[in-house]
Amino acid sequence: MQSEPINILYVDDEVHNLNAFKAAFRRSFNVFTADSAKAGMVILGQTPIHIIVTDQRMPEMTGIQFLESIIPLYPEPIRILLTGYADIDAVIDAINKGQVYLYIAKPWQEDELRLNLEKAFEVFALRKANKELNEKLFVANQQLEFMLRQKLLS
Repeated sequence: MQSEPINILYVDDEVHNLNAFKAAFRRSFNVFTADSAKAGMVILGQTPIHIIVTDQRMPEMTGIQFLESIIPLYPEPIRILLTGYADIDAVIDAINKGQVYLYIAKPWQEDELRLNLEKAFEVFALRKANKELNEKLFVANQQLEFMLRQKLLS
């Protein structure tokens, strides 16, 4: 698949959900779990995370509020929102404010979620490669402009 291990952060205030997620996906991914948004921020500060999965309904702040709050510091991770509640306003906020890649209803199906996590990492990898290519293109353009100026001055 890929050489680099996929780091996933799962944030949920329900410990049994954290344990179930870790048990289901620890063999395929590097799974980090946090029982609050605050604990999730600590992990983000310590480890490069590729995908963030968060529950919507948590006591301190909602999943959307958490995702929105980390965008300035951690814009790269792909964001997935899990919820047991069908709330169209939450879906709209997730997309508009939290830059959510995917919205999944609980209870999740392991095979379907695994496939979605793999697809999310593909998006992460493509965005990273695109950013690197754009940076190389910028440098090449600067070099060409410099060479053109040198030629025009001689």
